[in-house]
This record gives sequence, structure tokens and C-alpha cells, in this order.
Amino acid sequence: MNTPLPGRVAVVTGAGSGIGRSLAQQLAARGCHLALCDIDPQRLGESARAARGLGVSVSEHPLDVADAAAVASLPAAVLAEHGRVSLLVNNAGVALMGEFRQLSDADFQWLFGINFWGVVNMTRAFLPALLREPEAQVVNVSSVFGFVAPAGQTAYAASKFAVRGFTDALRHELENTSVRVVAVHPGGIRTQIAHSARRAGGVDETMHRNAADAFVQAVQTTPEQAAERILRGLDRGELRIRIGADARVLDLMARLMPVRYWAWLKRRAHKAGFKQATPTGR
Repeated sequence: MNTPLPGRVAVVTGAGSGIGRSLAQQLAARGCHLALCDIDPQRLGESARAARGLGVSVSEHPLDVADAAAVASLPAAVLAEHGRVSLLVNNAGVALMGEFRQLSDADFQWLFGINFWGVVNMTRAFLPALLREPEAQVVNVSSVFGFVAPAGQTAYAASKFAVRGFTDALRHELENTSVRVVAVHPGGIRTQIAHSARRAGGVDETMHRNAADAFVQAVQTTPEQAAERILRGLDRGELRIRIGADARVLDLMARLMPVRYWAWLKRRAHKAGFKQATPTGR
């Protein structure tokens, strides 16, 4: 199934960098008009200018997806600019480094506000417009840590498992409508999410930097490759898109060894040069 994109309108969160920026570029190259969202106006502007260079209409929307009121007002602005929305990509996400005993409730709430509630907020806001389309998609970016849950990632993994569960349930609810609901599970992607992760109290800055450096050196998939894989999955009609060999392997490990996979993953993490697995990143 080929996803027709020319003339359609896509809303992409986290569009200022990483997978979001690459996805915006590749959607624009296919003739898809864009409503781009990011919390950083400068990075958002850079992504928008690059997409406009490909001849499509692009609107910029500085946005904190955790702000439910701001998200609720966004569809009116997007529809006033573009007239329709046929693709929603919930890509915005953050990371948090620290073990559970080091994390505060505020740390959890901050991360869940973006990684999980951001997905819920955006989906709730745009679903009425999407349901008016003859064919539409909601694409929610979870993670390989929606399959497995490494030590040091209690908050991040919990949020990504939550995105996976929400996406699956919503897909079942909408199966008789015009809206397809797609889950994306990236493995390690060469972005800045590990370096920009918030540190919990008690987490040493040098340890954080070294772990992030080791993660970036270990992963191979680029944001451009990840975006290409997402669009290829949409073309094929896939409802669950795994990005990278590591995502496919860890998905299988979690199925075959739902408890014992951690011993294998821990050995791999130590061999790669960092003590705790770091976020997969966008």
C-alpha cells in the first residue's frame, strides 16, 4: 500500500532536530505540507526553512506538548493555515538519567508530561480533524525501550511502554474508521537525546557525559535512515515499525525471554562501554 502524500498535511512534533527534522524534510520532498512543532523556536525555524526550500507550505508552531491548553488550541491554528490534517506524527520526547531511587516525583512527572501525555494531548486535539479525512494516520513514536526495560531507565521505559499500550488500544478502537494508528519503535539512533537528557539528583555529570558519548559511538542508525524507515513502513501499511537491527533483536529477546533478557542486555551494555543502557533517542 503506497501512502499518497502530495497535497496532504502532516503535523510533526519534535521537528526541531533528530528524527523529527529528518522526517519533515523527507515528507516535504514527497510534496506533503507541514505543520511543524517544537519547544525550541530556533531549531524549529531551521527545520521549517529547510522544508520550505522543497516547495511545500510549512507553518511553525513553538509548542510544549505537555501543555494541554496550548495543544488544545493548536488544531484551530493549523487548520486556519492548511485547511486539513491527514497525518499526525507524535515524535517529541525527552530522556532522564538516573536510577529510581535517585528520581523525584517531579522528574517522573516532567518526563511523562512530554513522552506520554504529549502523545495523548496531541491525539485528542487532532483526532476530530483526522477522522474527517478519507485516509489518515496517527504515528506514535515509542522506543525499543517499549519492548525491554533496562536498569537506569524506570521513567523512560515506563513512558514508552505506556505509549505502546495507548497506541495499540487506540488502533483497536479506530479499526473501523479511516484512521490508521501506527507504533514506531526506534533502536539506537544517532541523535542528541542522550547528551541532552536531564540528570536526576546524585547523577555525576562526568558519568552522564561518558555514558552518552559511549551510546553515540555504539549506534549506527542515523535520523535520516530512521525517517526513511518510517515512511517505508507507512507505504507498506505496517502498523508496527521497528527501526534498526537492535530493535528487531530486542523485540525477539523480550518475546523469547521476557525475564532473562536483562542478563544478556547487561553484558552487551558493558561490552559497548557504558554501565547502563541509555535512551534510544530521536
